[in-house]
Amino acid sequence: MDPLRLLTRSTKFAKKPSSAATQIQTPSSGPASNPQLFDHDDDSQPSNRKRKRGSEPVSASLDFFGGGASAKEREHDSGDDQPRLQQEQALVPSALSAEERKQLLGRHKVKLTLFHQSSEAPAKKKKKEKGDKDKKQSKKSAEQATPLYPAPVEDFNTLGPRYRISKALLRNIKDNGYSTTTEVQLAALPLLLGSRADLLSPDQTPSEGQEEASVLDVDLLSIAPTGSGKTLAFMIPLIHALVLSRRSQPQAGPQAIILAPTKELASQIANEGRKLALNTAIRITNVRKGMHLGSDQPTSTDVSEKDIPPVKADILVSTPAALKNAIGDAQTSSHALSQIRFLILDEADVLLDPLFRDQTLGVWNALSNPNLRLGFWSATMGSNIEELVKATIKSRAETLSGASTSPVPIAPFVRLVVGLKDSAVPNVDHRLIYAATEQGKLMALRQLLHPTSTGVDKQPVVRAPFLIFTQTIERAVALHSELLYDIPAEAGGISRIAVLHSDLSDTARDHVMTRFRKGEVWILITTDLLSRGVDFRGINAVVNYDAPSSAAAYVHRVGRTGRAGREGGVALTYYTDDDVASIKTVANIIVASQKQRGAAGGTTNIQQWLLDALPTPSKRDKQQLKKRGIETRRSASGKDTKTGKPKARISTKSGYIRKLENNRKGAVAASRNPQESGDASDSGESFDGFEE
Repeated sequence: MDPLRLLTRSTKFAKKPSSAATQIQTPSSGPASNPQLFDHDDDSQPSNRKRKRGSEPVSASLDFFGGGASAKEREHDSGDDQPRLQQEQALVPSALSAEERKQLLGRHKVKLTLFHQSSEAPAKKKKKEKGDKDKKQSKKSAEQATPLYPAPVEDFNTLGPRYRISKALLRNIKDNGYSTTTEVQLAALPLLLGSRADLLSPDQTPSEGQEEASVLDVDLLSIAPTGSGKTLAFMIPLIHALVLSRRSQPQAGPQAIILAPTKELASQIANEGRKLALNTAIRITNVRKGMHLGSDQPTSTDVSEKDIPPVKADILVSTPAALKNAIGDAQTSSHALSQIRFLILDEADVLLDPLFRDQTLGVWNALSNPNLRLGFWSATMGSNIEELVKATIKSRAETLSGASTSPVPIAPFVRLVVGLKDSAVPNVDHRLIYAATEQGKLMALRQLLHPTSTGVDKQPVVRAPFLIFTQTIERAVALHSELLYDIPAEAGGISRIAVLHSDLSDTARDHVMTRFRKGEVWILITTDLLSRGVDFRGINAVVNYDAPSSAAAYVHRVGRTGRAGREGGVALTYYTDDDVASIKTVANIIVASQKQRGAAGGTTNIQQWLLDALPTPSKRDKQQLKKRGIETRRSASGKDTKTGKPKARISTKSGYIRKLENNRKGAVAASRNPQESGDASDSGESFDGFEE
C-alpha cells in the first residue's frame, strides 16, 4: 500500500459542517413542512383521530421570497380523473361529534364566537341610579355571544368533494404548493364555504332551510397571527362564490372589493388572487392611478382622461384613495358600486383607524347592495375597531331599511381569534437589546453586519436577507447612506442594500420590491410602509432600529419573518434611554409570545427584573407615542422645541466631534468673510432702536 495514501487517509476526519450556518435553520432555507403554528409538534396531547395531510409540497429551487411548487410539479395532470376523484372521496373526513370538533379547535388555539345582533333599539332606562348595571344588561340583551365549533378543514384536498369547489380552483391551489391548512384557514373555510348548519351550537339542530348552501353568508371578523395565510382564507371562498354566481346568472361589472392600506399590499393581494383565479374566468384588477370605473367614457371633461377605458373586472383590489379617485363623482359611484356583493378589508384595524377611516367608511356606505357580505382581517384588532364595525353594520342596515319598503336583515356576525389576541408569532426568536444612545444602536447594527462572536449571551447571528425598520423617512435615508459602503465590493457592495419609503415614486418602489424578492437586495431599510401584510417568505430577520411606536406596530413588523410556520426567524429591537418610558409594551408582547411557544422554544433576554424596572406608560402616553413617535427622532437636524436638546441623528460621529467640526467650519467661514462676521461697531454703526 502506498504510504502517502495511508497517511493521508489516516488524517481524514468525519465530515462536519464547515460553519455554524449549515446547522442553523432559517426561514430562507426552504418551505415549512407544516405551516401551522400550534398543535403540529405537540405530542403530549392524546389524539384519537387520524390526520391525513396529503402529499407534502415539493421544495422549489432556491427561492427566498417566492412560494409554491416547481415547474415539474405543475405538470401533474395525466388526464385520468377517476383515480384522483376516488382518492379525494377517501380524504373526506367522517362526521365529527361536537365534542371532537371542540377539542380539535382547542388544540389549534382557535376560538369562534357568533354574535346575534338585535335590530331593535334597547329600551330606555327608567331610573338613573342603576346606570352601569342597566348598560351592561342592555348590551347583553342587544347582543348575545355563542361559541361555534364547525368541522375544520385540515387538508385542501378535501375542498373538492366536501364543498364542490371547481376543478380549476383546486388545481391552482395544488399548483401553488398548498396542502395543509393553517389555523385560520381550517376555521374560516368551513364558515365561508359551508352552510348555515355550521353556525349552530353543539346542542342545536338545523331547522328547515338551514342546511342549504349559503356561500359567504356571514360577516366575519378574523384575528390571526401574521403569516398565517389570511389572504388565502378569504380569497378561495371569494373566487368560489363568484364562479357559482357566474354559472347561475352572469353579471357585468365588479362584484367584490378588497381594500388594503398600502399599494404594496394591494399589489401582492392581486397577484396572489390571479394565481388562484387562473382559468376560472374571474378577473382581478389592482386599481392604479389613472383608472376609472363606471360607463365606457368617464364623466370628466379632461381630454387626457377621455381615452382611458373603464376597468372591467370581477374583483377590485385597491387602497381607499385609489378607489375613490377611480370612482369619481357621486353618479358614477352609485352606478359602479351598486352590484358589489362582497367587501373585504385587509389590515382592517388600519383601514378603520382615523387616518383611513373616512375614506373606508365612505366606500362602505356607498355600497347599496342589501345583501353585502363583509370580511375584516388583521393580526391586531382593538375592541374599539370591533365595536365600530358592529355599529356601522347596524346603522347601514337601518339606513337601507328606511330607503326601501322591506327591512334589511343583518347577517350573522362571527369573530375568529387564533392564539392570543394581538400577540406576535411564537415561532420567532425575539430579542430586546439595550443600546443606550443613537451611536450605540449604530455600533450594534454594524456588529450585526460584521459579527465577531456567536455566544449564547451575545447577539444572535443574523443572515441576509433581512429588514431594518426606522421611525421616519429621514432616518431611513440617513441610515441607508451610513451603511451604504459597509458591504464589501466582492459581495456586491452598494447593490446589496436599498431603502424603501413612501416618498419614492411608484416605479421606484416597484423596482426595489422586485429586486428584494429576487434576492438581489440583501438588506432593505424601510419605514412602517412594509410592516403590514407584505409577504416575504424568506426573510431571516427583522431589525427594529427604532423601537415601534405601539404594540400593533411591533406585532406587524416582526411578522415579516417566520411566515407560514417557518422556524429560525429572529426579531431584534434596539432601545435607548429615550425608549425606556415606552418599551414595556414591547417587552410584554415578547414575554407573551414566549409563553405561547412554551419552555422548549427559543430563548429571550426578557427577565422579570427588567419587566419590574420598566415604567408602565399611561394611556395618554401610548396615544401620543402612536401618533408622533419619539419626538427626538422626528428630524435629522435642529433642536427639540420642548427640551432644547439636539435631535438624534444617525451618524458615526459623536456629538463632541460634530461640535468641533461645526466650530471649525464656522471659523473658516468667518476668515473668508471677515466683514460679514465683524462687529457692527467696527463699521461705525450703532443701534438706535426700532423705527416706530
